Amino acid sequence: MKIELWLNGKTEPYVADSCERFLKRLKHYTSFQLVEIAEPKRKGNTDARVLKQQEAQLLLPKIEAGDYLVLLDEKGKEYTSEAYAAQLEKWMASGRKRIIFIVGGPYGFDESLYARADETLSLSKMTFSHQVIRVIFLEQLYRAFTIINNEPYHHA
Repeated sequence: MKIELWLNGKTEPYVADSCERFLKRLKHYTSFQLVEIAEPKRKGNTDARVLKQQEAQLLLPKIEAGDYLVLLDEKGKEYTSEAYAAQLEKWMASGRKRIIFIVGGPYGFDESLYARADETLSLSKMTFSHQVIRVIFLEQLYRAFTIINNEPYHHA
């Protein structure tokens, strides 16, 4: 099974080193890819609804029927690290070919993406920048794999 994290824009240099650290560690457990999606072009005072629709139009064609789609959303379900690891195991056992996690744009997701999503997940009630969320997500994914494999990282 392949796991992907899709996000808006490029990873900034101040975040890249931390991301690289966890990307190297994840190779031991899974096929993982960080996918940077170009943000829709803003023209003047573009309405938030229009931006969400444009983002959905960029993303939906890239999502295949056999993909398991998880939207990272402030209204999503929150897990402890242990419960997230257990949920990740269930998702990986679902028989789907890819699990795609998507970080939405600054205004959230268009309804068409919510309709396609299999799950919504919240990493915190707090709001994080699109740069910082990369590191938080990768660390929690790595932590989940160490929990699944009974390795000491979680309590080290």
